[in-house]
Amino acid sequence: MSPPPSSPLRLYIDRLPYASRLAPRDIGDIDLVVIHCTELPDIETARAYGERVLYAGSGTGNSGHWYIDRNGSALEYVPADRIAHHVRGYNTRSIGIELVNRGRFPDWLDSRRQQMQEPYPTAQVDALIALLAKLRRELPALRFIAGHEDLDKEQVPASDDPAVMVPRKRDPGPLFPWPRVVEACGLQRIP
Repeated sequence: MSPPPSSPLRLYIDRLPYASRLAPRDIGDIDLVVIHCTELPDIETARAYGERVLYAGSGTGNSGHWYIDRNGSALEYVPADRIAHHVRGYNTRSIGIELVNRGRFPDWLDSRRQQMQEPYPTAQVDALIALLAKLRRELPALRFIAGHEDLDKEQVPASDDPAVMVPRKRDPGPLFPWPRVVEACGLQRIP
């Protein structure tokens, strides 16, 4: 396993307005990290999406726990002891980490635009590896890592042609450096 990067991890607490309304959990139940990409142009747009209230009953929305910008700065939107809504079926046991990346933006479900072409900058990947090392120290049961695309394999009708099915989620996508991250973090990837 490679050591964490020599540059210090730049961590910032920037909680979502509804973070305290998310369901609490015991951090001993967290055994999985799910890697996402925002599929949005920048951290500001990602923040705006995260602040949207989608569940009237609880006054909460969809968000990961951590967001890592292209320059390597890491923002905590939701504390680990709260269940964030970031991946169907796995939220209670996982931490969601969102990497700022355009992905398929703005044509997420257009069958003609399914290529993800933005590479992940070295500073962002270094910060992810450092954050994963920090989480391994703080979360005693953490053992697994997966991409959103590994866990949500649903196909949906394309926005340009409903007769064509496309993946609902493709993140973090084909340009994510899985070999480097898995080797460095010491977590087992869920296929």
